[in-house]
Amino acid sequence: MDAKKLVIASQNVHKIREFREMFKSLEGFDIYSLLDFPKYVPPEETGKTFEENALLKAEHAAKTLNMMVIADDSGLVVPALNGKPGVRSRRFAGDDATDQENNLKLLKEMAGFEEYKRAASYECWIAIANPDGFKKSFKGICEGTILEKPKGSKGFGYDPLFQKHDQSKSFGELDESTKTRVSHRRKAFDKLSLFLASPAFHSAAACAT
Repeated sequence: MDAKKLVIASQNVHKIREFREMFKSLEGFDIYSLLDFPKYVPPEETGKTFEENALLKAEHAAKTLNMMVIADDSGLVVPALNGKPGVRSRRFAGDDATDQENNLKLLKEMAGFEEYKRAASYECWIAIANPDGFKKSFKGICEGTILEKPKGSKGFGYDPLFQKHDQSKSFGELDESTKTRVSHRRKAFDKLSLFLASPAFHSAAACAT
């Protein structure tokens, strides 16, 4: 198996583009996504945590496609809502909910919350797996606050409502390069990139047939 070939186990064009942008800092990797494998059917996300879902997706795709795979699971965590939306971030307002519907539901549940109760964090877990059963995961967190109304139309998910603590703009207002540099996914990716440069990664890639 070619150690430089990696599949991003996602069909989300925003997420794929963000990953591809981050991979520009690494040399020699040939990056694919699930868009390159239209017949592949992703597994149901049954994990109770972001890490469990990331590992589930990475392992399933690695074994099915017989390639080294990275997958992530991420979402918004609001302590004042007992951790919601959490692993149901994408389905907060229903299984087929749009980003706008999820944002409206979040605003409704947080209506009247004082500033200290509006604290939130984006959490991301990136998992890497090979067809032979190797797996490893990496965590990234971005802390901030939930705004009282959406700002900006960039990004996706809850980006128009989330403002990182050291930023003056919401994620929905940030240009793509800035968001990619400071996001929870970037923090997890930085840890992944250290692994990709290590002998352990090349051993994991070499053991797959």
